[in-house]
Amino acid sequence: MLLQYRGGPGMLAWAFHRISGVAIWAFVLLHVLDIWLVGANPTLYDDVLRVYASPIGRVGETLLGAALLYHALNGLRIIVIDFWPAMTRYHRQLWTASWVVFVILGVPVAIQIMAPAFGLNAPFHFGG
Repeated sequence: MLLQYRGGPGMLAWAFHRISGVAIWAFVLLHVLDIWLVGANPTLYDDVLRVYASPIGRVGETLLGAALLYHALNGLRIIVIDFWPAMTRYHRQLWTASWVVFVILGVPVAIQIMAPAFGLNAPFHFGG
């Protein structure tokens, strides 16, 4: 059957890399628009910032952070394979390692971003 899925971790890594790249690109466009609002319509800009601070905005920021982290880690995996072709035979292990690092780094960041949405203090405090 032509529509049967035959991929594996390599295919999933490729698909997630493309999806996260498109999501990051969409965020950059949104960011350019919201920065433009600072001068064009400061009141609307303040409204946009309230949306970003809302629970749904926090979820969006968490998803953006996840997309950025996955894209970066998978990009490093691709670089390792490109510079050391012998590592191709370990692409599954490299992908698994990138997911382990993703969870180790991503969970604390997600908690930091999402805590205020649940009325909790962010666990990590930076600066003053």
